[in-house]
Amino acid sequence: MPESPLSLEAVNAMDAAAFVAAFGDVAEHAPWVAAEAAGRRPFATREAMVDAFAAAIADADPERQKALLLAHPDLTGKAAIAGDIGAESAKEQAAAGLDTLTPEEFARFTEMNAAYRARHGIPFIYAVSGATKADILAAFQARLDSSPEAEFGHAIAEVERIVQRRIEHRVRP
Repeated sequence: MPESPLSLEAVNAMDAAAFVAAFGDVAEHAPWVAAEAAGRRPFATREAMVDAFAAAIADADPERQKALLLAHPDLTGKAAIAGDIGAESAKEQAAAGLDTLTPEEFARFTEMNAAYRARHGIPFIYAVSGATKADILAAFQARLDSSPEAEFGHAIAEVERIVQRRIEHRVRP
């Protein structure tokens, strides 16, 4: 992740390897998204860059999309506890208060993660930036009974929101 936001000119001037090095982690454990987006340059605006990442995800076959979703850690799950999540994920989860759960809250998140994964076959994905623990639990509850097909689409949309927010932090408008 760059130290300070990059200009769009600098982003467009990067070779493909440098682009993937700079943005390969905006989609959790899926540098292929950045590699695909790199081929859509030059970007006229930061929004066009976000759109290129979204298009890379949307254009992927369903198996690759599912792998993208499965690469996401459970919120407050084993990976988070072990520190095996991306730095931005850890920071985003901490900002939402997920690093300071009470034992009861932790048990509730663990229960919801398991129920969601059992029903939908993917982790619960939620763009936690700006959210509270209560917001996240309410979203869990609201989405748990959705169909797996609907949740697959919802999860893809949430990944796109996460990617957008991360790009907005790394690239100046």
